Amino acid sequence: MNAQATPDFRSAEFLTGHIQSILDFYAPNVMDPSGGFFQNFHDDGSLFSPGTRHLVSSTRMVFNYCTAYRLFGKAEYRDAAVHGLAYVDQVHWDSERQGYHWLLENHQPVDQTNHCYGLAFVMLAYASAIGIGIESAREGLYRVWSLLEEKFWLPEQGIYADEASADWNSLSSYRGQNANMHCCEALIAAYEATGDAQFFQRARDLAETVAVKLAAKGGGLVWEHYTESLEVDWDYNREDPKNLYRPWGFQPGHQTEWTKLLLTLHAHKPEAWMLSRARALFDESFDRCWDSARGGIYYGHSPEGDICDDDKYFWVQAESFAAAAMLASATGEEHYWKIYQKIWGYCWDHMVDHQYGAWYRLLNADNQRYSNEKSAAGAKCDYHTLGACAQTLQLIK
Repeated sequence: MNAQATPDFRSAEFLTGHIQSILDFYAPNVMDPSGGFFQNFHDDGSLFSPGTRHLVSSTRMVFNYCTAYRLFGKAEYRDAAVHGLAYVDQVHWDSERQGYHWLLENHQPVDQTNHCYGLAFVMLAYASAIGIGIESAREGLYRVWSLLEEKFWLPEQGIYADEASADWNSLSSYRGQNANMHCCEALIAAYEATGDAQFFQRARDLAETVAVKLAAKGGGLVWEHYTESLEVDWDYNREDPKNLYRPWGFQPGHQTEWTKLLLTLHAHKPEAWMLSRARALFDESFDRCWDSARGGIYYGHSPEGDICDDDKYFWVQAESFAAAAMLASATGEEHYWKIYQKIWGYCWDHMVDHQYGAWYRLLNADNQRYSNEKSAAGAKCDYHTLGACAQTLQLIK
């Protein structure tokens, strides 16, 4: 247990201060004068692998600084967002092949695979920038929307495909919920930034496809992996349950992320199924995966309900406390605020680094760190934690 005094997790002052503490962790070393952001940080804030840049982190960091500017109004945060967006536009984007480089090393592409998951975060970055008045991002937003529609959208299935070759000539047969979930998130952000109704409609339809139709095939929860014909693929990555983007098992963190998305859609244009599915996904996942002995939410469970990965990931806790707060607000039930408090209490004691700032990325079942790597390209830049605090802050201000 950490000796830090327990704050009021439901206070605007706490959440605002915590967001600032996350930003302060990155501030000394995050900006690369030669372009973009450094993405690999040890616990103490020192850098490792400085030349490695992942599209997911490059774009999520733009989201972080747009959110920071919206909350604090500091010019340095807007400048950072502009700096990061320029890197996405000028270095990740390849106009010749009309795609975004997935992985860079020293500003040169080393993996050009086209991932729908990556495009979702490119869209989120552009939408976030428009939201703080960076109008030059509008062109990029509609460019990535066109790519998603032309290269990945499967109208007969109501879902996006997942992966294409660098030259776009080959489309993988894999179908996954994760890319579609983050497309839903990005489309909501695009709708909020532009008011363009086509973004909301696509987000709404994606949510119905995944959280209703596909979830019914998985027994009520959203399974991660599907075949080309959208049948549940129970065996995909069975031997790789810790895969970064495609883990095997039901992921409680993804169920609670869907809770957030469904409630956001419901707040804009309510339909009864949005609220009922949001509750069902959250309730079952939290009940199954909360570690009542040591605290925290486990990473994954099998179709039979057994915990298949008992690690504690930072993002699962963050997304889940935000989902609990949103459910409390949407339903008026104090029960969800109690869950919010429980999750935050665990995070405060184990996930938050009270010495150097920000959150640890990964703990084992006994809440011990595996390494001194706090953030890593493609894996963590505190987008989840900062975003979860910002979403909760909107509810209690």
